[in-house]
Amino acid sequence: MQFHISKKSKISNARLGFLETSHGVVQTPCLVPVATQAVVKTLTSEEVLQTKSQILIANTFHLHLKPSVAGRKPGQGGEKILQKAGGIHEFMHWKNPIMTDSGGFQVFSLGFGQDLNVGKIINAKDRMGSDADLKEEIKIGAQPKKLKIRQDGVFFRSPIDGRELFIGPKESIKIQQQIGADIIFAFDECTAPLASHEYTKNSLLKTHEWAKVCLNVHNASAKGSGEPKQALYGIVQGGRYKDLRIESAKFIGSLDFDGFGIGGEFGGDKKTMEEMLKWVVAELPEKKPRHLLGIGHLEDIEKIIKAGVDTFDCTVPTHYARRGVAFTSEGKLNLKQTKFLKKREPLDKGCVCQVCLVYKKDYICHLLKSGEITALRLITFHNLYYFNNYIEEIREKIKRGEI
Repeated sequence: MQFHISKKSKISNARLGFLETSHGVVQTPCLVPVATQAVVKTLTSEEVLQTKSQILIANTFHLHLKPSVAGRKPGQGGEKILQKAGGIHEFMHWKNPIMTDSGGFQVFSLGFGQDLNVGKIINAKDRMGSDADLKEEIKIGAQPKKLKIRQDGVFFRSPIDGRELFIGPKESIKIQQQIGADIIFAFDECTAPLASHEYTKNSLLKTHEWAKVCLNVHNASAKGSGEPKQALYGIVQGGRYKDLRIESAKFIGSLDFDGFGIGGEFGGDKKTMEEMLKWVVAELPEKKPRHLLGIGHLEDIEKIIKAGVDTFDCTVPTHYARRGVAFTSEGKLNLKQTKFLKKREPLDKGCVCQVCLVYKKDYICHLLKSGEITALRLITFHNLYYFNNYIEEIREKIKRGEI
């Protein structure tokens, strides 16, 4: 993989660039749609390409569990089936670049995130309220109910059959190598917003040790393989704590990674997230790409791009679509509402996606109310196109020197 910066903003940290991989070139900044189980839910790979999507991210943990074969032994995960198929690109018939995460996010989502019912950003809808109300509940030495986090990795319980799984830095890299994505990530512990400074510091040291192991395993296997080298990104952690974020960015940035992920939780509100990005970006090598993990609400996109983020993955356009919500220039539209049965007009009059050129709000509302799955496909297609078109316009603004 090669990364080239073609233009830097004079009024922010925004920049234009190109990620060159063996499966094509990605213009940055860009959204990376989530293809958890080697599919963007409801769409074919051909349809995803038509939404202007350039690159996808699949989930290492879930692809390790599925596809599954009855009676398989430990170490014989779904990645073996993908490898036999020729890798994830051939498996899902996607010819463009692909990323895989490391499984580190599942340490959070299946652990303290599930235990305490919190997300990566605590907002008014979460039980803890704003940052001012945030209480530290996770002290050093604490363990989630369904995970066991050790110095060498994490013991999980399979959400499919309850059997015990172990994933550490070595295992994560080997799984990702067999899946065959263009860009892979180092294994890390993604901490929860309720973690104390002491817990987060201890977790950070563990993540840093795992980063070195991931690099060693990756470099050793790349020698003499004859295969196109996967790019390996290190992940910056540190929670909402400025000193730990800076410490992590300096340490991970000093290692020979091909790029960098910015992960973990993002404090009590989105203002904290913006500040955190400034702390981290200032310490990372300028010439290497930066990926923000798991953030990308429409209102966040311009802010994170101006902060210096090159790529970012998020389930928002697809997750909302499967709940009947379309993103438009009018705002978010809940198409399950009966009033849309009287709207004989496109989802967005200014959109030229295949859905908006053909289908109307009344029809999609009817499909939703009738329980027809085609509605989810139509809204997913539109939302991805809308997000990608929005980011395309931001790239043009950077070219013109407007942001």
